[in-house]
Parts: sequence; C-alpha cells; structure tokens
Amino acid sequence: MLSVEKVNHDFGGRIILSDVSFRLKKGEHVALVGPNGEGKSTFLRIITNKLMPDEGVIKWSPKAKVGYLDQHAELQKGCSIREVLKDAFKEDFQLEETMIQIYDEMANFTEEEMTAKLEEAADIQTKLDHSGFYVIDSKIEEVANGLGLGDIGLDKDVSELSGGQRTKVLLVKLLLQRPTILLLDEPTNFLDENHIEWLKRYLEEYENSFILISHDIPFVNSVASVIYHIENGEFTRYTGNYDDFIRMYEIKKRQAEQAFEKQQKEIDKLEDFIARNKARVATRGMANSRQKKLDKMEKVEKIREKPIPKFNFRYGRASGKTIFETKDMVLGYNEPLTSPLNMILERGQRVAIKGVNGLGKSTLLKTLLGIIKPYSGKVILGDYLEIGYFEQESNPDNVKTAIDEIWEEYPVLTNYEVRQSLAKCGLTNEHITSQMKVLSGGEAAKVRLCKLMLRDINVLVLDEPTNHLDVIAKNELKKAIKEFKGTLIIVSHEPEFYRDVINEVWNLEDWTTKII
Repeated sequence: MLSVEKVNHDFGGRIILSDVSFRLKKGEHVALVGPNGEGKSTFLRIITNKLMPDEGVIKWSPKAKVGYLDQHAELQKGCSIREVLKDAFKEDFQLEETMIQIYDEMANFTEEEMTAKLEEAADIQTKLDHSGFYVIDSKIEEVANGLGLGDIGLDKDVSELSGGQRTKVLLVKLLLQRPTILLLDEPTNFLDENHIEWLKRYLEEYENSFILISHDIPFVNSVASVIYHIENGEFTRYTGNYDDFIRMYEIKKRQAEQAFEKQQKEIDKLEDFIARNKARVATRGMANSRQKKLDKMEKVEKIREKPIPKFNFRYGRASGKTIFETKDMVLGYNEPLTSPLNMILERGQRVAIKGVNGLGKSTLLKTLLGIIKPYSGKVILGDYLEIGYFEQESNPDNVKTAIDEIWEEYPVLTNYEVRQSLAKCGLTNEHITSQMKVLSGGEAAKVRLCKLMLRDINVLVLDEPTNHLDVIAKNELKKAIKEFKGTLIIVSHEPEFYRDVINEVWNLEDWTTKII
C-alpha cells in the first residue's frame, strides 16, 4: 500500500529523519512509537505531501485512498456538525445526482443510448446499495455517538466548538469516509475513557490498513500488530504489539551494548600492542599489521541514550485549610452547563476530575481558579494559595524560543540557569533555541512543565498533562506528582496514569444538566 525508500529530512540543522525506509502492507495495523521530537508527525506530513523531504522516494499504491486526521483542517462557520459529517459521503451524493439525471433525461435518449444509460444507472444503484448510502443518517448517528458528538448535538454550529470537540468532528468524518489507509496522529488526546474504548474496538475490527501515532500504551497494545520504533532519525520494524516490541528492543539493545564493549576491549588491546611495539625494529612489522587491522575495523557505534526528563514540583508554604469553596456555582458561558454546585476542596486532597468530553472539565478548572466567572453563584478561594496551573494546550503560533518563554516569566534567572532547567526536563540545545511553534506537542509540554517547576506552589492543577508526552516522560511526571506534598487537581483521560496518585474522583457527569 505504501513504500518509502531512503527518506532524509533536516530541520534547522537538526537531523529529523535519516535514510528512513518503511513499508505498509494491505490490512496492516501499524503504530509509530518513540520519544518526543523524533519525527513521527513529520513522517506523516511527508507521506501525505504536506512537507517535502530533502531526499527519498515515496510510492503509494494506486488503490490507496488515504484518510489523514489533520487537526489543523478548517471547519466552515455556519455549518452544523451533521452537515460536516454528511460531507464524508460527498462522492455517493454525486453518484446519486448522476443517476437522477439519467432518469430525468430518459425521454431524450435513443434506444441504443437507453441501454447503455440504464446499465450505468444500475451500476450506480449497486454501488450505492453496497456502500450503505440509504442508511447514511443511522451510520452518522452510530459513529458520532460512539465518539461523543451526540452529547454535543449534531445541529450545533462547528464555529462554537472547543478544540477537542473540533478534533472529534474531524475524526468522525474521517472514519465515515472509510479510507483504505487511516493516518491517525494522537487520536486519543481529546477523547475520554468511554470514547477511547469505542475507538479501540473500532480499530481492532478495522479490515483496512492504518498508521497510528500514540503514547497511550494500553491503546497501542490493543490495536497494533506492527511497531515501527523511531530513534535518532532511524526506523526499525518489529512484528507484534507494544509489549512484544519492548521485549525485542531490550534484547537488541543489550546485544548492541555487548558488541560495543567487546570491540572496545579489542581496540584497547590492539592500541596497547602497537604503542609497545612500533618503536622496536624486531616487532615493528607486527605493530604495522595490527595498525592496518585497526584502520580497517568497522566501528560499532555506542548507543546514544536520550536525556531522561526529571520533573520536580517545589512545595511552598502551607496553604489555608480550605483551598476553595463554591456557593451555588453554575458552570457555563451563554447557557448553564451544570446544576448549582456546593463543594469544598481542603488542603491535602488529591482529586481527579472525569467525565465525557464537552461537559466542561477545563471550564470547571478555570472557574475554580478564577480565570473565568461562573455562569451564576460564586467561588471563594482560600488563603495563602500558591497555584501551579498546567493548561491543556499551548498557543500553536508562538514564535518565542523555549529559552525566551522561560525568561519572560523568570527574568532574574541567568542564561545558564534557564538552560539547566530546560535540560532537566529532557530538552536538548536544539529544542531550547527553537521556536515554540516548531516543537512537537511533547517538547512544548515539557517547556510548560518547566515553568511550573521553577516556582514554589502548594496547589498543583493539571489539565490533561499526558497529552503528547512519551512513555518515559509520563512515568517521570507520575513520580513527580506522587512526591508532591501539596493539594492536587488533575483532569486526565488515562485512569492508569492518575489512579494511584489521587484519593478522590469527581465525576462531572453527576452534575451536568446535559443529557448524556
């Protein structure tokens, strides 16, 4: 279905992809995995012609109908969700128009034309029957409800949607198009548990090919049968799921380390012999022979280890006993989203907020923090609060470098201190001097986490902190959250991430005024 040969791509002097080869067979379920910033999304953009590689050949099968989840696609104001989803069947509607036109013009056909046109109309009818054209509305309802769009309302204007809801619409439209190849970049980032489960079942049963980028390991384990690991610009193919890949990768890594150590010992012996014998006439010949052997030796490269981020949230002074209290607080903008809420969060509580997308989890956080006003009622914040707030997404057009992003908030820090803080979060010199908008989602998240780590806090508020983070970064973040001594509020669609770091769950589904 797809063949990629010797693709190279540099960005700003940094090698992203090096001599990459890749193949996708019919019906294969492939996951691209690897640390943040290794070029996974870049690879998808190259194979869809959204980005030109420096070198290499990309060949798609003529039968390939490619569907790409492009989170930057425009949705036209004035269109309802239902209208956007119906556009997935544009080709079928065009076929129906052609068929109707044939029947409308029948009176004008000759007998010879009539036979040919009736055959054409019959072929179209067969195609439409086979594609399920006459049950389009129920198809739309089924997939839209599976991914939670029914909760929002299919007649809602797409211009009123949040970023996460917009991505859901694009994903549902893509699934309805049923391409022969699906390209999915972090599809679970804006889905809650129920909808991740639905998408997992859908992809498990998907008879066509897909290429998936995801750091959600249980999800990848369930849906992928081939893993391509991207590291240091190179792709390595493994058969099996993520757990199978990890086993094989560890064996391969140990073998490479042993081969390197063995060769280093041999090189040391040869160099020692040459140094001791090249000056003596009697042994100079043997020394030269050893030198030739050394010169011809194909060197085994030492494995380049990626920097492991170390997160640490500095605990400030103790807050007052009450973090916040709400009095008949109702969430909402133009209309109420919840019933009146009377709740108290006390010092030391560690809470996860859950609920299907579109119910207002991020709105709840911003209302509690005083960033936006409640629809009605009030929020009373406690005393001595030092809040560290991690927002779900950063500005996609931010032209500041990572180092400037930190400096703007902490102007008293030296250049060395800023660089050291960013390096601690697993960012290299190339990342530190790059504009925020060109960093991968995971790299940008690490910069935002770095900001939080540079000040004393006693309340940590995290809105989907694991979106975009690779497996190692997620594990390190979880350790830091466990070690943090203050109050915690976390919104996450990954229960396996937050389950053992919290002691209470608030389910927004219990408070909403929406029908779910």
